[in-house]
Amino acid sequence: MQRLLRHAALILVTVLLGGLLGATLVRFSPAFGVDEAELDPRRSSASIESIRRAKGEERNIPAFYLHYLGRMAKGNLGTSRTLNRPVLELVVTRLPETVKSVILGLLVGWGAGLLLAIPIAMFRSWALDIAASTLAAILLCVPTAVFALLFVVLRTPGRLVIALIVFPKVFRYARNLLVKSALLPHVLTARAKGLGNLRVFARHILPNVAPQLSSLAGVSVSLAFTAAIPVEVLCDLPGIGQLAWKAALGRDLYLLVNLTMIITLITLMANCAADLARPQGARA
Repeated sequence: MQRLLRHAALILVTVLLGGLLGATLVRFSPAFGVDEAELDPRRSSASIESIRRAKGEERNIPAFYLHYLGRMAKGNLGTSRTLNRPVLELVVTRLPETVKSVILGLLVGWGAGLLLAIPIAMFRSWALDIAASTLAAILLCVPTAVFALLFVVLRTPGRLVIALIVFPKVFRYARNLLVKSALLPHVLTARAKGLGNLRVFARHILPNVAPQLSSLAGVSVSLAFTAAIPVEVLCDLPGIGQLAWKAALGRDLYLLVNLTMIITLITLMANCAADLARPQGARA
């Protein structure tokens, strides 16, 4: 219970601090507070002054953030200035699309990583090890945006790009962990007694590596969400990443603060869940 309360307090403080820092960065970004409507020569000086006054509250970050938190406590996340729609409505509409992309990317990336790492550790297939390690190294060197553009040209589902980002991380970590565990004395003893590969893996290797893999699971969720932003922008997927990009271009303070807090919350919850699933004495 103490661990759970400690993690909950950490999540709350970090999310609130992340929202404040995000608002501060947006406030001091170039061209903040500039509206294209002010450049319209047909507008009167009174109309332009009215537009500037409407944005006045966003210039004082402490006052803006306190006002925002008060509205958030009542379920009001504000209104997007660039899209002219309630932020809550935008998030509810876009978040499921990003969640689908992240889940698909994690499932495919983890599945491919483990399907290659397990045979390498259990059967000591050097040919497979060299081929898979080379592939993982190549994928690590290619930026996410390049993969996204390639998938657009090839007319391939853009969500699979996230799997290509997750796979090399999972494979390299799982491969090293499983190979090391397969050489432990008790595992070699079990093999010497005639136990089959499946029983050795299920009884002696998997319980030993499960805590470390659970930690990697939390990190991979954060990695997948980070990769989703350029993927959704370049592949034109209507998710949180595309929404964040539009908000950044428009210096949309309300929208960016909410998206920052949501992504921070999801990342922290994934990491804390992995930490809580790991025994207290286990090392990551």
